[in-house]
Order: sequence, then C-alpha cells, then structure tokens
Amino acid sequence: MIRSAVITDVPVIHAMIRELAEYEKALDEAKATEEQLRDALFGENPAVFGLIAEDDAGGEPVGFALWFRNFSTWRGTHGIYLEDLYVRPTERGGGHGKALLAELARICVERGYSRLEWSVLDWNEPSIGFYKSLGAVPMDEWTVFRLTDDALRELGS
Repeated sequence: MIRSAVITDVPVIHAMIRELAEYEKALDEAKATEEQLRDALFGENPAVFGLIAEDDAGGEPVGFALWFRNFSTWRGTHGIYLEDLYVRPTERGGGHGKALLAELARICVERGYSRLEWSVLDWNEPSIGFYKSLGAVPMDEWTVFRLTDDALRELGS
C-alpha cells in the first residue's frame, strides 16, 4: 500500500534516509535532522512531499519516496524530481519500489506534469536495471553539477 506521508512518519523517514545513505556509502553526508524534515514536509510552506510504502501485513512502513516539483522550460510544465526512493532490503522484490514510482507517475499524469526524473549512482546496477525495466531511460549526455559547503558560500558571498 502506498500513502502520503504524515507528520508521525518523520522518525521512520529519517531512519530510512540514514539507511539509504549507509547503502550508498555516504552516511557521513546524511546530516538532515528530524526537525528539518518535519519543517520541509509539514511546515508552513512545504517544499518537499513524501510517500510511504507499507507492508501488507501490519501497515509497517517499509519504504519511502521524497520528491519536489521542478519545471521544464522546454516543455513549459512542472514535473517531479524524485530526491530519494528507498525500500528496506528485507522488503525488496515485493513491488514496493514499483508501487512508489507508479504513484509518482500517477501524480504526474493527474496534474499534467511532463516529467518524472531522478538520479542513480552509476555503480547501483540493481536499481539501474529495475528503472530500465519500467521504461526509464538514462540521461547519459547530462552531467550533474553541485555546489556545497565552502564553494557554495564563496560563490554566494
């Protein structure tokens, strides 16, 4: 079952973000706090949205997706950027990841959004294969750039 995240999900979302960061070999980079997540998801002006995948047995959260709207100047419409998609290892293969992506696709179609996009680490072959099986295509000609920390502060000052 897929449902919208609610404020009481923040601790489990935070825990799964940390699990995802550990899987991606970047736990030391996962600095978000529960308070920051609560504000981003449920504050006065939410800028990010969440979905929860629950198991069939007891409604226990087993995965999540966090996303925000982006905009395509070429298509003239909004889209969804999927920041994180995670299903706990013990629950993988049960259809939760596909169900999360299907719900995001449904939201796009319902709202007239023209794109659903995300990034995946180039070494994550299981995820790449999964995404390709759904019809997603890699944007090989694009390179992601990022400014953070000192470089961001230097440029912004």
